[in-house]
Amino acid sequence: MTRDPDALAEAYLPRLRENLRETVIDFWYPRAVDTEHGGFLTSYDAEGAFAGNDRKMVVTQARMLWFSARLYRAGYGDELLDAAERGFDFLTGEMRDEDNGGYYWEVERDGTVRKPNKHMYGQSFVLYGLSEYYRASDDEAAREAAVDLFERFEEHAYDDDHGGYVEYFEPDWTPITEGGTYLDNIEPDWSPKEDVDAELDPTTKLMNTHLHLMEAFTTFYEATGHDLGGKRLSELLTINTNTVVRKRLGACTDKYAPDWQPLLDDENYRVVSYGHDVENVWLTMDAADALDSSLDYYRDLYETLWDYSLEYGYDDDHGGFYFYGPFEEPATSRIKAWWVQAEALTSALRMYELTGDDRYADVFAETYDFVDEYHVDREVGEWHSGVTEDLEPVGRKGAMYKGAYHNGRALLECIEALERLQDG
Repeated sequence: MTRDPDALAEAYLPRLRENLRETVIDFWYPRAVDTEHGGFLTSYDAEGAFAGNDRKMVVTQARMLWFSARLYRAGYGDELLDAAERGFDFLTGEMRDEDNGGYYWEVERDGTVRKPNKHMYGQSFVLYGLSEYYRASDDEAAREAAVDLFERFEEHAYDDDHGGYVEYFEPDWTPITEGGTYLDNIEPDWSPKEDVDAELDPTTKLMNTHLHLMEAFTTFYEATGHDLGGKRLSELLTINTNTVVRKRLGACTDKYAPDWQPLLDDENYRVVSYGHDVENVWLTMDAADALDSSLDYYRDLYETLWDYSLEYGYDDDHGGFYFYGPFEEPATSRIKAWWVQAEALTSALRMYELTGDDRYADVFAETYDFVDEYHVDREVGEWHSGVTEDLEPVGRKGAMYKGAYHNGRALLECIEALERLQDG
């Protein structure tokens, strides 16, 4: 059937708004705001009770700062700016390395440093959070902190020989060339965010890191107009629309040598993450918009990535996307992770806006209906981390990599996309 954009908006806007306010915002605020030490507490079991881990990891701290500031800018209440201010003060006061610049990977609840090494995946979210907080607060200290961090990237991490960024460093920004990576110590519970070989060479460049650097640089450039930030954003847009795409496959891969040669000899690397591919679509749309670049340049790529993910990773019976799978074969990891569904919702609506093709509206509707029935926990709040093939929920409500960033952001983005469609 032909979709009517107004009817789609009328059907889904009330549900999205209720989900954001009552399921996500009401779960995290004020529960997660650490009024004693600052920052956020993110460890919660399936029933929403504190799960015992009060350590603070830079990715989730920065994401919760970003989300609080973004909610405030979207008009969800002054208390969100207060939460963002607490997050900003903790991040810059306790997690920043005053001697070397940049931000520690993990601290105790009170700010005592536990893991001082730096990875650009974590640093990217700090830049994202600082930039969004500056947009929300007009606090010059936030702008200064964001510019300072960008300049550390330029001084220590930018790869002058091959482009992109070196990723893993000692506290003093000495590159780490042996041992594991920042992902070796994921919180011990079912966490679908990453599926990573702990023996990964730390000199490897990851699509995932460069995807989130692009996301951060988009907001940084929009917030500050930093000239070199715009130049690096353009480069990251090229990386994410060209370098990481396996053209003959029609999908992206994650792992690369320092010179950007794809690492495909290990069968564990010959996999496609459907969530990252569809996330890449809409994040590159945002980057292109920030640079005043036409989306028409990328439309064929976007349709190709979506074609692949729909063919191999989409559940035609229930809606929603599986986690990942080998090249040109059906998904082998068939958990439906919360973050994959969240990214698919936003990407599907953006593709519907761009193309007018009803299939993207259909995917949005089917996936949201799945989320609404199986992921959303109306008794406890928040979304379940995952849903099995048997349609059973698994995992925590909050964990080392699970805050309100993916699903909260998706609800905000989808609300705004449907409002645009409604306005014509």
